[in-house]
Amino acid sequence: MRKHRDTLKNPEQEVRIFRNRSLLAALVVILMSGGLVARLVYLQIFQHEVYTTRSESNRVRVEPLPPTRGLIYDRNGVLLAENQPTYNLTIVRERVDDLDKTLALLIDILKLPEDQVATFMERSRQRQRPYQPALLMSELTEKQIARLAVNRYRLPGIEVEAQLLRHYPDAEFMSHVLGYVGRINAEELAQLDTGDYAGTHFIGKTGIEREYEEILHGEVGLRRVETNARGRVLRELGRTDPAPGSDLTLTIDKDLQRLGYELLDGRRGSIVAIEPSTGDILAMVSSPGFNTNPFVTGISYDAYQALRNDPDLPLYNRAVRGQYPPASTVKPYMALAGLANGVITPQDRIYDPGYYKLPDHPRHYNNWKRWGHGWVDLHRAIVVSNDTYFYDLAHKLGIDRLSDFMKRFGFGIDTSYDVFGASDGLMPSREWKQGRYGQAWFPGETLSVGIGQGYWLATPLQMATAMSMLANRGDWVTPHLAKRIGGEPVNPPPALEGIELENENWWDLVFKALEDVMTGYEGTARGSGEGLTYRMAGKSGTAQVFTLDNDQRYNAAELEERLHDHALFSAFAPIEDPQIAVAVIVENAGGGSSHAAPLAREMLDAWLLPGDAVNESPDTQPPEATTEEPQPHESA
Repeated sequence: MRKHRDTLKNPEQEVRIFRNRSLLAALVVILMSGGLVARLVYLQIFQHEVYTTRSESNRVRVEPLPPTRGLIYDRNGVLLAENQPTYNLTIVRERVDDLDKTLALLIDILKLPEDQVATFMERSRQRQRPYQPALLMSELTEKQIARLAVNRYRLPGIEVEAQLLRHYPDAEFMSHVLGYVGRINAEELAQLDTGDYAGTHFIGKTGIEREYEEILHGEVGLRRVETNARGRVLRELGRTDPAPGSDLTLTIDKDLQRLGYELLDGRRGSIVAIEPSTGDILAMVSSPGFNTNPFVTGISYDAYQALRNDPDLPLYNRAVRGQYPPASTVKPYMALAGLANGVITPQDRIYDPGYYKLPDHPRHYNNWKRWGHGWVDLHRAIVVSNDTYFYDLAHKLGIDRLSDFMKRFGFGIDTSYDVFGASDGLMPSREWKQGRYGQAWFPGETLSVGIGQGYWLATPLQMATAMSMLANRGDWVTPHLAKRIGGEPVNPPPALEGIELENENWWDLVFKALEDVMTGYEGTARGSGEGLTYRMAGKSGTAQVFTLDNDQRYNAAELEERLHDHALFSAFAPIEDPQIAVAVIVENAGGGSSHAAPLAREMLDAWLLPGDAVNESPDTQPPEATTEEPQPHESA
């Protein structure tokens, strides 16, 4: 029996097992305690700064302070773009527990109409930087602010912010010059510097607002605030004030700009005026315009579609993007090209039977006066706007010399300094046609270019710039819109080299012809030159919208209005001391002498005779010219 018990129980083995288990348990306890101590050391010592910051963030918040946008003035200090106080509704999505529920509650509290709900929901989901407020609504009413205040406890992450909102007092006739600011979209957000635009909801979209965005925006500031558990601000702990954007003074004269817009009277067209000695753009009108203020807070879909689908294209800036055949307004530059290249002299004459024929070619290129002007020299060719003379001159020059010389006047090139969206226009050449169409240049195409038709396209800004350079006798001054940034003047460098003629008297010959256009007995615009008290140089043009066969005649009465010719006119004055150069285009109005020249005369009177013409009603009927110059409607 005793032997059996010894077999069942082995005390030594049990003691050994107990000791091993005790050692293992002690080792586990030591390792776990060491791990806890090491973790405590890591958290308390090595990660002290990190967790201190996180702890502070639970009650201390850093908020961006958006800068005040710089103001915009005209050349006389008249305010064109201001900032008005308003209340905005913003949301920080990361602080909202249930976004859909919160948005539904907001819609109910604010009593939003059905047509605004979709836009409201779309804005709530637009891409935004983490923990940055996203703009939901602008211009809250007092009643809406009161309702939000009462329900404040139910709306974590929702704030009502007092901010300054952009406003344009003269939105319609300044729309294309100033442009407008609008909400920052997702594409812009991805490209902007996070720090520079923290807390900023708006950015320049078009016009001067976009061209000088960096200067007008300013620098963002910061403030540290203490908040409670619900995120409500209790007190401010410190701040770095934002730096406001610089104010901008434009070269634009508001009164002249308004007059130009009123003269166009809703018709499709443009008027650009430049001060030749400085390049200051005094007026840059595109008609019709539009109200830019709804774009700031967010224009409705229906209102935007109405603007986009308007056949008169009010959103289109005709002054800098509209491209038109410059027509007979180019004839003064053609005359100088012929003289400078030695292919004509002032005394050379040709006989005009009413048409021009290329050597060994049967086609007739018609003069606007079908029975012709008889014998014409350089002076008379400009005065009566004879096409036959300039067909012949263009043929003698050839497209290469013609194109090269016209580029020196700024045609086919964007020479502006700070005009947003300005087009290059088109100055055709042999190389251009080969590259564009893969075709050779034909002599007949040169003839069309010689009277400002064919492939040649120019913007009103380019036409005014060329006339300004002519007034300066070839000295180049870059057109620009900014006159001062803050208190510092803007002096843009020349975009092109000037033009020096072999004989300086050639300028006077052309000026005399342009003066006789206004006052001579054969002048095409003499009706608009009546009663002049200063010396005015001008040239009309009538640009065709479509081409007719050689045996057809243009009859406006048989055509719909949008197929009528465009009316153009370019001018400067006074001849002895040019102070203003103007280009006018009225789409589908007909002859330039009758429909564009009177508008140019009004603009010059307003600038040169202040008090006499500025306050005159634009409804006054202008005098009719007795000589017209419709284009011959030739195809190239």
